[in-house]
Amino acid sequence: MRLDLNKLDHLIAVAEEGSLTRAAARLHLSQQALSTSIRVLEREVGVPLLERGSSGVTVLPAGAALLEDARVLNGMTRAALDRARRIGRGETQALRIGYTPAVTGDELVGLLAPVTDTHPDITPEIHQRYPSELTAALLAGDLDIGLCRGITPAHGLARTTLGHQRLHIAVSSEHPLASRSTVTLPELADETFVVWGTPGRSNYTDLLIGHCRQAGFEPHTERTARQGTPPITAVIDTRHIAFVTTPPGTAAGGKAHVLTLEPPIHAPLHALYLPHTTCPSRTTFLAHMAV
Repeated sequence: MRLDLNKLDHLIAVAEEGSLTRAAARLHLSQQALSTSIRVLEREVGVPLLERGSSGVTVLPAGAALLEDARVLNGMTRAALDRARRIGRGETQALRIGYTPAVTGDELVGLLAPVTDTHPDITPEIHQRYPSELTAALLAGDLDIGLCRGITPAHGLARTTLGHQRLHIAVSSEHPLASRSTVTLPELADETFVVWGTPGRSNYTDLLIGHCRQAGFEPHTERTARQGTPPITAVIDTRHIAFVTTPPGTAAGGKAHVLTLEPPIHAPLHALYLPHTTCPSRTTFLAHMAV
């Protein structure tokens, strides 16, 4: 038996919308046609995938399992079509890279420069994405690789560690600590740390909090409203502090100051990708990182 990718698309839409009516509108199908498609898929699989009720549609365990793989299969299909089209058009090796705001532009340039210098045929396409968007784009086959910190790979994605960056402490230029060049973590026990994700829901935030706990204190945290901007900007015009990978010294046009944190602590830099897709430029990139 061969799975019909169109029927998998229908299953994904129904599961995401929680309603046959809304899913049918999204897919530009009649509700009857969509319902028939789902029932045919259930007959082909041999077990119920959805439970229909007066309040909507509930995904059954078998349906949830198929959905996980369906998203991966769809992503692989889209990636394969995109690669074939690029080759057919004679385009250079594109490398579609997504990165979360936790990864700075300077880090991205530092990673790409030696690769593109050695392989000028590789053309990076850069896209910033929030963590959930990054995962969705990778699973959909819209990105070749995603750079992040601490994101647990979703079903179907692989993760490799590209390295570890040393963490420093950023403060506003008006903060009392701005006159110093170094600081230890225990000295910051009474400060408020700016974070980007909600504790307990962001692996990177939890990693940063974990460093504080290892230093002997439970940190005060506040999620920044400046989402998507360079991490160094989160402390500007505040009395708060933040972990950053920006080098020590004056930063953000003099509006922030970065202190060396002693002893050194580090944050990982990860790459996420669909492992069963063919992407020579990604292979080259990852091989270069391993050197």
